[in-house]
Amino acid sequence: MQVLQVQLEVGPDPAEVGRARRWARSRLAGSGIGDDEPLAETLILLISELVTNAVVHTGCPAVLRMLFGEPGVRVEVADASDRAPARRQAAGDDTGGRGLELVDGLADRWGWQPEGAGKRIWCEVDRAEKAEADRAAEGQETRGAIREPRVYL
Repeated sequence: MQVLQVQLEVGPDPAEVGRARRWARSRLAGSGIGDDEPLAETLILLISELVTNAVVHTGCPAVLRMLFGEPGVRVEVADASDRAPARRQAAGDDTGGRGLELVDGLADRWGWQPEGAGKRIWCEVDRAEKAEADRAAEGQETRGAIREPRVYL
């Protein structure tokens, strides 16, 4: 299995989130995932949430990585903060506090792990046909389960 990995350094400025989205769209297109595919929109939303969390909640630069392989796409955001990601309870009118809930709802798998002096938060989204076949074979839903990350060689 061949895996393509691309990465972008992101500065500690909320304006960098838009740049990360544009960069990710171009890399998705380059990997054969079209803008009109639901997978692309899901990945862009996940990238937006994870990069926003990194720059807003840590104030540190971050590194966005995308890994393209089987069964789908893995997104990682590494930052220099050792604070664990924390779910927040957003009230109805709050403009924030829903990021990790969104990640949990959209990703097939996600989690985080310490990395050096900081951490890496990751999520994986399977291509639709692969995800459906896997869930049918397992007889259960895996969405949002925090598991050990896959090792891509």
